[in-house]
Amino acid sequence: MTVRLASLLGTSLFAALTMSVTPAAAAERPVVIELFTSQGCSSCPPANAYLNEMVRQRRDVLPLAFHVTYWDRLGWKDPFSLPAATDRQARYGSRFGDGSYTPEIVIDGVSGHVGSNRAEVGPAIDRARRASATVASVKLSRSGDKLTVEVGAGEGRGRVLLVGFDRRHETAIGRGENGGRTLEELNVVRSVRALGNWSGTSLRLNEPMPDGEDVAVLLEAPDGRIVGAARL
Repeated sequence: MTVRLASLLGTSLFAALTMSVTPAAAAERPVVIELFTSQGCSSCPPANAYLNEMVRQRRDVLPLAFHVTYWDRLGWKDPFSLPAATDRQARYGSRFGDGSYTPEIVIDGVSGHVGSNRAEVGPAIDRARRASATVASVKLSRSGDKLTVEVGAGEGRGRVLLVGFDRRHETAIGRGENGGRTLEELNVVRSVRALGNWSGTSLRLNEPMPDGEDVAVLLEAPDGRIVGAARL
């Protein structure tokens, strides 16, 4: 009986340890996928569809659709276009040396790609997942209309960004290059703002909810790489 009990206890302990390890492995931060797009761009719907697939099918990425403003004067004003999206892409364009274009997917702040080029973007995401740098844990919680953002201790420096986004929009396009089409778009960014700087010590911030139904927090290194991320 004693041997049998020890065996059972050992089996239970092994199972408990296994269960405790698995969630930790699964809790690795998602690769951040930023699609720069516009409803006025006829080349963008295939990239939008690709991002939608990632939203629905993958848990290892955080896909976000940033609608830029520079198409708004060409026949259709995108209701979700943001100057902050245009500015963010311009900074990437300066770093990558390829300017601003749509559709562009930026992966983890490291590399830019034509957003509809699945043969290139898919392997780039896989490479980013294997090489992703996480310098500190990032946690996000909500109580009513208040958010708590926590960045753990770690090495390096970074900027904490709060991103508000809507989960889904369906828009009938009246004019421009996509006139007559109805576009379904997921994870549409509605607001972006910097909360402050992180310098290696633990940081806790209390913030109001931003514009948007859902929220993500990005930790961005001085060179523009994403080194931490979380969403509600």
